[in-house]
Amino acid sequence: MVCMGNICRSPMAAAVLSNRTAEWTSPRITVDSSGTDTWHVGQGAHPTSKQVWQSAGYAYVHAARQFHASDFFLTDLILVMDSNNFQKVMKLADSEESRSKVFYLRNFDKSLKSIDPDSADFSKLEVPDPYNQSVEAYEETLTLIEQAVDGLLQELAHQ
Repeated sequence: MVCMGNICRSPMAAAVLSNRTAEWTSPRITVDSSGTDTWHVGQGAHPTSKQVWQSAGYAYVHAARQFHASDFFLTDLILVMDSNNFQKVMKLADSEESRSKVFYLRNFDKSLKSIDPDSADFSKLEVPDPYNQSVEAYEETLTLIEQAVDGLLQELAHQ
C-alpha cells in the first residue's frame, strides 16, 4: 500500500488487508505500506487514522517508511492511493514487469471496475487524503478502502 506520507491512507489500507487475510494460507498475504515522500519516516500513523481503524476493529502496528525502487523486487502487488503516488511509483519502475505490479487500490472496487486508470476518469479511482481533516473524512476513507479490499480479496481467492 502506498500513499504520500505513509501515515493516513496506506497504513489504514494495510490494517484492513492484513487483518482480513491474517488467517489465509493460500495465497499467503504479507502486507506492508510506504509513502512516496520522506516527511514522516519513522513516525507512527496519524492519530485519527489509527483511531478510525481501531474503532472499526482492526489491529495494526505501523512505522512510516519511504517507497524505494527495491520494493519492486520484494512485492508482488503495489497498490497506490492516488495519481500522484501512481506517477512517483511508476517513475521508479525500471521494467515492464515492475510497472505491471502497480495499480490504484480502488481498481479492485467492483463498482469502479469499468474505469480505465489511463482515462479522464482516473480521479474516480483515487482514495482522497483525509490528512488533518475531520474524523468523518477518515471514516469515509476507511469505507472506500474496505470496498476496494473486498474486491481485491475476491480476486485473490479465485487465484
